[in-house]
Parts: sequence; structure tokens; C-alpha cells
Amino acid sequence: MRWIRAAGRGLLVAAVVIAGCVSSGAGAGGPSAEGARGGGRGPVTLATAGVLTGYLEPLLEGWNRGHPGERVTLVELPDSADETRAQMTTELRSGAGRFDILNIDVAWTSEFAAAGWIAPLERGRFPLDSFLPPVVDTATYEGRLYAVPYVTDAGMLYYRKDILDREGERPPGSWAELERQARTIAPRYGIGGYAGQFLPYEGLTVNATEAVYSAGGTVLGGDGRVTLDSPAARTGIGFLARGVRDGWIPEEALGYKEEESRQAFQDGRLLFLRNWPYAYAGASGPGSRVAGKFGAVPLPGPHGAGTSVLGGSNLAVSTGARHPETAGDLIAYLTSAPVQRKVLTEGALPPVRAALYQDPALIREFPYLPALRKSVLAAAPRPKSARYEQVSLAVQAVVHDAMAQHQGPDAAVRRLSGELAAIARRG
Repeated sequence: MRWIRAAGRGLLVAAVVIAGCVSSGAGAGGPSAEGARGGGRGPVTLATAGVLTGYLEPLLEGWNRGHPGERVTLVELPDSADETRAQMTTELRSGAGRFDILNIDVAWTSEFAAAGWIAPLERGRFPLDSFLPPVVDTATYEGRLYAVPYVTDAGMLYYRKDILDREGERPPGSWAELERQARTIAPRYGIGGYAGQFLPYEGLTVNATEAVYSAGGTVLGGDGRVTLDSPAARTGIGFLARGVRDGWIPEEALGYKEEESRQAFQDGRLLFLRNWPYAYAGASGPGSRVAGKFGAVPLPGPHGAGTSVLGGSNLAVSTGARHPETAGDLIAYLTSAPVQRKVLTEGALPPVRAALYQDPALIREFPYLPALRKSVLAAAPRPKSARYEQVSLAVQAVVHDAMAQHQGPDAAVRRLSGELAAIARRG
């Protein structure tokens, strides 16, 4: 998935920043993991999703020059998020201790913590009060901090500003407005109305969860209890299914992931697109048919503002870490204010430091920051479960069937509730 690959690349971009813009060493004040194997300081490994190897050497060389006794070795896993997770979990189950620091998708934190693969961290050792509040919740499990937010993300609604201006319309502030504009305006310009990430993979879990949250529903309660079966869930899933049925969601969007949907918007084939902030740069760049012609706003909901799912990545210390003190220092380094600024300016990835979203110079360079800040502050984590992978697979399969018109929204919600209950019982 693009958004996880982007988070992995952002981690490496930030390492360059560390090498060039911050003095070496996080100092004795760096955080430490409680209960991690081994102790003290020394070489560490950093495991992350695959990156462009051309960036690899400059990213880590500066750190290694400044820390000759605490060299960092990057373990580069596949680009595919599913393959990255599979390799991480295989290694962690083995107890081999090859990974010290893990750059994990925010949705994996609960699963990894419940399995005992990552160590709880001392809250007081991190400036969590300076982070955007919702991102901290993605790093906790059962009330304890198991990771530190590094990159955040929230879904946004991209829209063709030139077309809406020509029609005398404002960007939609509700589902009703989105549906009306997608159904009536888009056909006049020979383009599709609305798309998201609707292929049955993690992206569809995100889109479906956002629809349920935006309608006021939930998927799992804080205790892991299944809470999906509700009028709100039927409204949310019904919104997506109705879009395909009535044609304002193009049928081809059922095969879209992040990149396919971004390309469709960038090529001028969509009026509206739900995607992550990374898509802004591509749509503004050379070769884009919509450069200078689009805008981005927070996702709408049934009657007003919607609720995005939080994306991004967290940094965690493996319980098998050989040198957890060094691992903690590197995490502190990566989440420091100067590095977080560079995560945005060099990596074009949303940082977790709240102050950066109100910096006038950054807003001039990244005009979507105010809208993104609103989206993140209103966002919520994906369902927390020790069996998250199974939960996500069930959501993907059932919601895709509903969108493909194989099953009505009411039946889909009942079916999905039953499958989630069965997963919970296995836990």
C-alpha cells in the first residue's frame, strides 16, 4: 500500500535530516524500553518497508559517523505492506533479535503489543504533549505506550476547483452535496464523480471504516467487543454501495488502490477523490493535468464534517532489542522538532508535531496543512484488536461484496458483525 510505503520512505528521509541538521546523539535523556532484552548502548538495526536504495547511503552515513559505537543498520523489507508485516512477524516470532527498532503501520501497534513483540515505553521520556493528540492514541494498547508516533496521515477530499468554480459551487460539506455534485456535475465534463481506494485490501478497510465512523458508528468497542451492527454502519456502507449502484462512483474504482486512484484524479478523470496527503504533490507536479486546478478539504460526512481514519507509522522497540537505550535515543532523534520539520519539507510526509501545522512558512509551501490539521484532529484510529489482520480481511471482503452489488448493506452489516464476533471469540 502506498501510504505505508510512503511512511517507510519518510523514515529514511528523516534520517538524512538527522545526519545533516541535528547535532549527533540524542543524549542521556533519550527514552528507554521497559523490559527489553539486553541493555545499554551499541549497534542497532532499523527495520522498515522497502525504500529507494539510492537514498539509503546518504540517509544513514551521517548518523553512523556521529555514532561510531552505535551504528545503525537498515533492514530493508519489501515494498508491499503485507509482505513487510509478514517478514516482521516471522522474525519477531523467532526471537532472533535481528530487529531493534521497528517502523510499523499505526494499525499494527495493538497486535504487536498484544503478542509481546514490542516493549512498553516510559511516557515521561517523550514530549507527547507536543504531538497532535489523536496520533498518540495509535501508539497505545490497553492504556500503555508501546510506540512513538513518527508520521501521521489522514484522509482528505481532493476536488476539481476549476470545475466547481465554473459551476458556482463550493466543495461539498456533506455526503448529500458530494453525491449531488458527483452525480450531476461530473457527467457534464465527461469524468467520474468520486473514488477512493476500493480494491479489497487495507485501503478498503480504511475507506469503509471512515464511512462508518463518519455516520457515527463504530466497528469494535474499546474492550474489543463488536459494535458494528447499527443504523450508522448501514448508512456508511450504504453510502459507498449506492455510489457504485447509481454510477457516481465509477465501477473501475472497485479496483483502485492509492496509486491508481491518484493517477485517475491527476489525469483529470475524477471530480472528487479520497486519498492521503501524499497525493497533493503528485497532482501538483509536472505532467499532472490538474496542477493548479484542484483543492483539498477534510472528508465530509452525512450531515457535515466526516471522520478520517488515522494513517502513518509509529516507531517501536523490539522486546528482543540488543541495545534498547540506543534504540530509544534514535526514536527520540527521529521525533525531535527539527527532524519532524524536515520530514515534511524533505519527505512531504505529515509530521506528528502540532506546531508545524500552524507555521506560516510551511503553510505557504504546503497549502493543505490547515485542512490536514483539521482532518487529523477529527480522526480516529482503526479498530484496535490483537487480531487486526483478520478483522481487516473480513471488512475488505464484506464491504467489497456490498459495493459490487452482491449483497445489500443491511445483509452486509449483519454478515460482517457475525464474522467479527467469530474472530473475537477466537481471541
